[in-house]
Amino acid sequence: MKLHEYQSKSVFAKYGVPIPKGRVAGIASEAKQIAEELGGRVVVKAQVLVGGRGKAGGIRLAKSPQEAEELTTHILAMNIKGMKVRKVLIDEAVTIVKEIYLGITNDRTRHCPVMMGSSEGGMEIEEVARKNPEKILKVAIDPLLGLRDYQARDLAVSMDLPKEYWKMFITIANGLWRAYQENDATLAEINPLVITADNRLLALDGKMVIDDNALYRHSDLSEARDQDEETPGEVEARKYGLSFIKLDGEIGCMVNGAGLAMATMDLIKFYGGSPANFLDIGGGAAAEKVASGLRIILSDPNVKAVLINIFGGITRGDEVARGILSAHQEAKSKVPMIVRLVGTNAEEGLRLLTNANFVMADTLVDAAQKAIAAAREGTK
Repeated sequence: MKLHEYQSKSVFAKYGVPIPKGRVAGIASEAKQIAEELGGRVVVKAQVLVGGRGKAGGIRLAKSPQEAEELTTHILAMNIKGMKVRKVLIDEAVTIVKEIYLGITNDRTRHCPVMMGSSEGGMEIEEVARKNPEKILKVAIDPLLGLRDYQARDLAVSMDLPKEYWKMFITIANGLWRAYQENDATLAEINPLVITADNRLLALDGKMVIDDNALYRHSDLSEARDQDEETPGEVEARKYGLSFIKLDGEIGCMVNGAGLAMATMDLIKFYGGSPANFLDIGGGAAAEKVASGLRIILSDPNVKAVLINIFGGITRGDEVARGILSAHQEAKSKVPMIVRLVGTNAEEGLRLLTNANFVMADTLVDAAQKAIAAAREGTK
């Protein structure tokens, strides 16, 4: 789950990370009032869960409360990369002397969290990695020991941070680590962390991504989820405990097991097709859960064919078949459906589906090729 900038910075502040004074506004008059309270000169920042806000005109400097009101009106009317701007953050404006990057994420190669620092703050870290990978400095964090002061100091030295800011930087680095660890984050990022003209270190921007599997431990963060920023399918899938991610292809995929789902998508791509989604119904899925998953897939107008790939262990083939039939009858869809069903009660499930004129496949390769052919036929 992604947090908005204002939510991320609020979390950081609880752990001693200094952030600018500011508040969120949903209407222009509110933005004007906040700007007046902050002294007039402010930054108006669109709150959307996508990158590139600045380039799109979603971050603007206002030199007066009246200008803040005008800019808020303009920004709230914007649509940035398909995301409607519904809120803006009004932050105090500061004079920037230097920008740096500081972030923590999981390193799957090292099997531990890694803190990254770069003197190229203000740029997207992916862009820095592409153009100047040597500018990204990394420190592996032992989860049992946590971030050590000497590690944060090494980062500060390597980024040529002036010595008078080292103590402040170590405090911020430790605060970021605690925010990351205690909130079960997969990413905690400050970009940029700036030195101001009045010799402060400030987190001007913030970003956090929380592990969905840990949200039951963080009811406050779970309630902060912005459903306006998610597709209807993702919202619906969460109600039924389904793992769903919408993609841009034309072949809907319903599979049990994340590994099998990835293999299914890989084969579709290998044979020239394009998956419309990732959907894992999980183990032991009952008919109702299967039906919900299929309804979500069929609600996507881009889907020209559906590939259902079930390997029944705990999951029963007959239960899956009943769920498929229920959703198919309810949706009255003409989208062709290709089914590969093996394992527990597969014979009964196949009998139910064959009687309903579904296309059967013996192997995953066979299923992928039939789905691609059906999708191409549907686009003619």
